[in-house]
Amino acid sequence: MAGLDEGDRVVTCTIVRGEILFGIGKLPEGKRRTELEQTGERFLDVLFCEAVPERAADFYAGLKLARERRGLSLDENDLWVAATALALQATLVSRDTDFAGIDGLQLVAIA
Repeated sequence: MAGLDEGDRVVTCTIVRGEILFGIGKLPEGKRRTELEQTGERFLDVLFCEAVPERAADFYAGLKLARERRGLSLDENDLWVAATALALQATLVSRDTDFAGIDGLQLVAIA
């Protein structure tokens, strides 16, 4: 985030929002879940949530075919996240190393 320019826009998408809420929801009740619910709520409240654009389906099909032909798999949601980033011409920021090597995807890997 420190490397953002003033005009840069930070968004999430419906798929990532669902993944965050799912991950928190499957945690057992307790302090950690409560803290993550609060943090997740604040995080999601400040980020605009982009819908998956129709054009993402074209990228999804191409990505899935290309990966299958190379014998590589990728989680369905990750395919849609990558396809959405490509359709929006956005930079994807992720800890997931599975996104590396996707042609045309602008990626910032975080540790």
